[in-house]
Amino acid sequence: MFENLSDRLTKTLKNISGRGRLTEDNIKDTLREVRMALLEADVALPVIREFISKVKASAVGQDVSKSLTPGQVFVKIVQKELEAAMGEVNEALDLKAAPPAVVLMAGLQGAGKTTSVAKLAKFLTEREKKKVLVVSADVYRPAAIKQLETLATEINVGFFPSDITQKPIDIANSAIDHAKKNFFDVVIVDTAGRLHIDGEMMAEIQALHTAIKPIETLFTVDAMTGQDAANTAKAFNDALPLTGIILTKTDGDARGGAALSIRHITGKPIKFMGVGEKIEALEPFHPDRIASRILGMGDVLSLIEEVEQKVDRKQAEKLAKKVKSGKGFDLEDFRDQLVQMKSMGGMMGLMDKLPGMGNMSEQIKGQMDDKVTIRMEAMINSMTPAERQRPEIIKGSRKRRIAAGSGTQIQDVNKLLKQFTQMQKMMKKMSGKGGMKKMMRSMKGMMPPGGGMGGGMFGR
Repeated sequence: MFENLSDRLTKTLKNISGRGRLTEDNIKDTLREVRMALLEADVALPVIREFISKVKASAVGQDVSKSLTPGQVFVKIVQKELEAAMGEVNEALDLKAAPPAVVLMAGLQGAGKTTSVAKLAKFLTEREKKKVLVVSADVYRPAAIKQLETLATEINVGFFPSDITQKPIDIANSAIDHAKKNFFDVVIVDTAGRLHIDGEMMAEIQALHTAIKPIETLFTVDAMTGQDAANTAKAFNDALPLTGIILTKTDGDARGGAALSIRHITGKPIKFMGVGEKIEALEPFHPDRIASRILGMGDVLSLIEEVEQKVDRKQAEKLAKKVKSGKGFDLEDFRDQLVQMKSMGGMMGLMDKLPGMGNMSEQIKGQMDDKVTIRMEAMINSMTPAERQRPEIIKGSRKRRIAAGSGTQIQDVNKLLKQFTQMQKMMKKMSGKGGMKKMMRSMKGMMPPGGGMGGGMFGR
């Protein structure tokens, strides 16, 4: 996410160094580069103008403390202004109304609105412990009603049936009435999307809004449309009292223009962002963490939260006990680690949140392609239980069988076994005295020049 903007800004900000003070002259070139980076990221012009003038006003005349270089001071200023542009803090949903709290979802067709309804329902069920009912008031697309029903069944939340012969207002009111009688905490109302903004559509959703008086009105918009996303959000905001934005498809958005423009243009906060196709791929939008990610500093807080939610604690404790008792770490354990990593967005999803990983070379990023971990999992699945427990027995004919069974080559099997051996050694070091320090030293040795884990553990 935001790779292009991140690469450009981190390279630019490296150029300011060795000055005792930041002056208009010595930051002029850097500001020009920052402006170009924002233009290439498809950030809206009014946002760029305000951003540059604020950075300039904050930077000129700043004395550099002994502990910081001018570059670091400038980066801090840029980070602060990036946060300000995106809204500074995460604004959570306001669900304090007498139940059920009604959430109305609006957006254009193809922006991922119906999927976002399901993602939000899952988020509220799992993280906020709410009882959620979803309903579709999209009477123009029977497929949208069916899609929402399928997703609701998949995530085990309440679904209120509707059909194309009904009026959107009647559907929503019936769903709210059903939610009251059955003690639901939240009702999420999906609405019709259109391919473009039209008067009829706006009149319909305005009437629906007036009838059901939602506590939250969220606009779903595709991040990949750049500043167009901000302009579309403004058109909706002019017609509806929006309370927030859900920015979808951010995993495919290498630029970041939408994230940086929406708050300025609409005055409304981005509350969530969709970070993948999976139903759990929805994250609260934290401007401070996103600014840190854009500047290549990682997002360790989000990573910790993700680990806490998605790592199977019992399984982790069982593995720790097994390793400590000297029973070792086998290929079954290795596969379990790969599966858990996949549930957290795969290797690249994790790397995106680690400090300094934004500057990895393309070659190293290629070595960490998530297809590599999928292949590794396939190879382990092609082994017999005995082979997984005792990898040392995997020789010639067994390697051929494993490669054939997983659609890989013998050299891939060799690489997997080599990587597993390194992981096994690391686990052994962890189980001894001063384990973590020893493991960190091992990992350092596996880093290629220029940082980032390379060929050592995940190379091809």
